[in-house]
Amino acid sequence: MPVSETQSETANLATPPSVGPAPRVSAPVTPPAQTAHDESLGFEAFRALDRMSEAMIGQATGGFSPAAAMLAMSDWGLHLAAAPGKRMELVYKAARKGGRLAAHLLATTAGAPMPAAIRPLPGDRRFDHEGWQAPPFSWMAQGFLLQQQWWHNVTHEVPGVTKHHTDVVSFAARQMLDMFSPSNNPFTNPEILGQTVRTGGMNFALGWQNWVEDVTRQVSGQPPVGADAFRPGADVAVTPGKVVYRNHMIELIQYTPATDKVHPEPILIVPAWIMKYYILDLSPENSLIRWLVAQGYTVFAISWRNPDAEDSNLTMDDYRRQGIMAALGAISTVLPGQRIHATGYCLGGTLLAIAAAAMAQARDGRLATVTLLAAQVDFTEPGELALFIDPSQLHFLQGMMWNRGYLSADQMAGAFQLLNSNDLVWSRIVRDYLMGERTPMIDLMAWNADSTRMPYRMHAEYLQRLYLDNELSTGRFVVDDRPVVLQNIRAPIFAVGTEKDHVAPWTSVYKIHQATDTEVTFVLTSGGHNAGIVSEPGRPRRQFRIGMSRLGDDLPMACDWQAMHEPQSGSWWPAWGDWLRARSSGEMIPPPAMGAPKEGLPPLCDAPGTYVFQT
Repeated sequence: MPVSETQSETANLATPPSVGPAPRVSAPVTPPAQTAHDESLGFEAFRALDRMSEAMIGQATGGFSPAAAMLAMSDWGLHLAAAPGKRMELVYKAARKGGRLAAHLLATTAGAPMPAAIRPLPGDRRFDHEGWQAPPFSWMAQGFLLQQQWWHNVTHEVPGVTKHHTDVVSFAARQMLDMFSPSNNPFTNPEILGQTVRTGGMNFALGWQNWVEDVTRQVSGQPPVGADAFRPGADVAVTPGKVVYRNHMIELIQYTPATDKVHPEPILIVPAWIMKYYILDLSPENSLIRWLVAQGYTVFAISWRNPDAEDSNLTMDDYRRQGIMAALGAISTVLPGQRIHATGYCLGGTLLAIAAAAMAQARDGRLATVTLLAAQVDFTEPGELALFIDPSQLHFLQGMMWNRGYLSADQMAGAFQLLNSNDLVWSRIVRDYLMGERTPMIDLMAWNADSTRMPYRMHAEYLQRLYLDNELSTGRFVVDDRPVVLQNIRAPIFAVGTEKDHVAPWTSVYKIHQATDTEVTFVLTSGGHNAGIVSEPGRPRRQFRIGMSRLGDDLPMACDWQAMHEPQSGSWWPAWGDWLRARSSGEMIPPPAMGAPKEGLPPLCDAPGTYVFQT
């Protein structure tokens, strides 16, 4: 159902309350005047030729910049060639590792008990099968692991090489080694050989069928096998609610109350637009949104539009204004005068921090609390994603996005898979194509396959201004002609980091303490970027640490903070619920109506809305 311009404007009519001490106000930033030389159509035509060239090359390289790779390899290779001491050390270490392997081979050949020469790294499950413990397969595994360790020595601590180039070369070497792991070869993997004997070779026939089916689905744009069992609105994203506001960029969902009385302050959930919002409303048993509704909260969630080529010029500030600020305006219309618990996940949390700082500077006091889930505000240590982000790679990526108008979902998915290729690529190839089995589909995997796009201009701004220039934490990120200052935020902050996060490392998330001057409660939970957040009560093998710091408290280093706080068994959700309850105004009230029809915000359709179905 289309929404009139009147509805979009009405949602912003609520007057924001002013609260807290005066913020640090920055002087307006005057952009440099653009000269006629800058506007030259001739120069833009030459630039367009460069972009077309980059786009064509990107089709062949999968979006990776050849120049960035060559710079890293040259930096490493030239410095290694100029370091005779490092090369001698590598020869010495190779001899030592060869000796350890020889001793292991001789001992096991003679039948004598011999401990392993090397153990796999934590999280490496490729050699867990019992068949890898006996010769000759144990020899292959030990030889591979020793070689992997040696190549780590080769690519690290080369004098003069920049850290970024060290990480890139090490990553490339690891990808090559993983490709030739004995676990990926049907002739050297005892588990595959055992399956072949048991099935009479039918595992390869079934694996071929699986491969053909996967390729067919990928080429035709169909979801992976099993994803059809997790349809939004039918199997996942089924928490009852209504879309009460819609503009070009968002649908705002208000969820139906599940209790007779609710807390006065509603909750706004801001997911990242790199993902569909229902990561927080998966199956009923692990839906964070359903859990919050059951705790007596009025919950609103943003469902982002999936942008296309026509949205190529959307900016970060468009997402702030037409996303978070528009949603806050709509909520203030539905619940006038009520402050709001704002919650942001991943990139949505980063944008929420920007919006909260800008609101504080404008003395807009609508935020009661701010919760940041696996969200960074300081990008000096952004994790393994930094492997794909440097000036050369960003320049190349901009050319590719210019051609399409957006960053496609397959490009983003490929980068994330490479970060954990053992679990996301090679283990699937072994299981589905060589063992002839099917990896069971779960709701989280189906959601992960339901990917989105990123607008050209917004994504370029995000990578340049936040990842490369780190403007937010240094007070140089400009909103409404003024730099936003995170220290102006006075609302209490609840920040969650996850132990195995490749996207937003918890040590980076922890830096929210240094960036703000307010009360911060920090949680470190087990799991990764997604599974650590979707961690419902009752889920086995879950634990978390929690600690609060007030303004003026001494701030320990991240590793010291971890040592100071003992792990607690279970989910972190109840601890967050207690924190929200303590910062709510107390007395419960009857649930509000769905939307505000008299104010121009009638319910438009049932949750999960329409934007979630955009492909």
